[in-house]
Amino acid sequence: MPEIKTSIILHGSPEAHFANTMRSILAQADPETEIIIINPEDADIVSFLTELKEKGAACSASAVQHATKGGLLNAAFKAARGPHILYLDNENIEIQLKQGILEVFFLQMEYYPKAGMLYGDYELVESAQIKEVKLLKHHHGRLRDNQDFGRVFMYRKEALEAIGYCDERLKFNTLYDLRLKLAENHEILHTANRYAGSLYSIKAESTAHNVFDYLLAGRESQVEAEEVLTAHLKRIGAYLAPGAFYEERPAAPGNASLKASVIIPVNNRPEFIGAAIESVQRQTVQEVEVIVVVNGGTDDPTIKEVERYQKGGDKYNAEKPAVQLLVYNINNLGLCLNMGAFTARGEYYVQLDSDDRLKPDAVEKILAVYESDPKIGMVIGSYEVWELDANSAYSRMEELPVVTHDEWTEENGRNNLLRINGAGAPRSIPISLIRELGFSMNEEPYARNYGEDYAMVLRISETWRIGRVWDAIYEVVRHQGGTDHNIDQATIDRNDEAKDYMRVEALKRRQKRNN
Repeated sequence: MPEIKTSIILHGSPEAHFANTMRSILAQADPETEIIIINPEDADIVSFLTELKEKGAACSASAVQHATKGGLLNAAFKAARGPHILYLDNENIEIQLKQGILEVFFLQMEYYPKAGMLYGDYELVESAQIKEVKLLKHHHGRLRDNQDFGRVFMYRKEALEAIGYCDERLKFNTLYDLRLKLAENHEILHTANRYAGSLYSIKAESTAHNVFDYLLAGRESQVEAEEVLTAHLKRIGAYLAPGAFYEERPAAPGNASLKASVIIPVNNRPEFIGAAIESVQRQTVQEVEVIVVVNGGTDDPTIKEVERYQKGGDKYNAEKPAVQLLVYNINNLGLCLNMGAFTARGEYYVQLDSDDRLKPDAVEKILAVYESDPKIGMVIGSYEVWELDANSAYSRMEELPVVTHDEWTEENGRNNLLRINGAGAPRSIPISLIRELGFSMNEEPYARNYGEDYAMVLRISETWRIGRVWDAIYEVVRHQGGTDHNIDQATIDRNDEAKDYMRVEALKRRQKRNN
């Protein structure tokens, strides 16, 4: 019997797509290839066994039973006789391997002896249309559980043995856990495609990006993913224990004469800015101010709308919170927030996007949280999602619950933040801290007016407590012109690149602090 070079593992299925997946395997299987089918009783494999026998390939089709995916994979991994394991995550989908995928992976395993896992770009076949899906290259900041690594992977068996294979207790995040463990001591390599270089194709329906998808994810799955990441952070020395390293926040600036300054960066949104300003002026705490920072230059039509709320304007009211106006012609959110903070007369900054609105008691509830603990360096609220239709009518999106970001637990929120892209809204920060730390101004690779606040949350959470307001105090408004509406994949990838770089820097800071 020839020596097995590769063990190919896939899931059996009674569906027709399983036959197409198997044929793509048979097209390149040889006597040095072993095929292991998980749950073979679910598939009609008699004809394929005959073809395999004729080709001289080995095939193990023994039944593998376990309550979890990790248990099933472990049984297959341990049974594999080859030093390289090609795993097809083909449950409920059709995968077709391109001719030469094994050779690509073999060469990479030979050239990169520290590689523990390989993955590559693929084609998505949808309604006879082929879309090339280009994946991001792995690095240690890829801590998100929702990053696409594709559905075909090659593992070095000795690397799987070194980490103890899969955690059989996991129900939802088996491959996420496996990838994080492998990355700790092995390289994870990505094969990129420029044109017609995808390693395999997937036949499935693509789904549109929805920034609120995470709200619909099962709570049990989210908790399990948090546990997986927390264990990873502990192993690499980047975990922050509950309460560790907390300090008292710095004193209020000497010029602070108000409780809060609501800073609104804006570019060419005259139709929204009035509602945002008025939501601040309706606050139950009136010791506040509005600082509108227009970054579209002096021709930006937003300016005239803001001036209506200043002295001499038709909507000016001396008894309401004052409205300051700063104008730049550099569209840089970090610049807007930093300059707003240096101009502010308030003790605390309160976030407000130009197309969103504060609930009337937002500032009151934020201040109450600060007053509860001098070690709180940021307050994060909860929000409702609203929609603006073509007739300029606002309506609450009832299908979405109040977004409370339950992952922000007192014990582990700042660790779990490394897994998720959102930090809740509105966010409030002491003005003195902003002046000390400064918002990012697109210095990071790929950053383009995205993630400047995420970087700030990461940094503050390492030294100060994050306070929470669990009631809805903010209204996020979705509309056709919103930055999260109809976002394309290139922008999604660029945004993820920016935040993942911020995660790399956060890991370095945490590891240094723990040493």
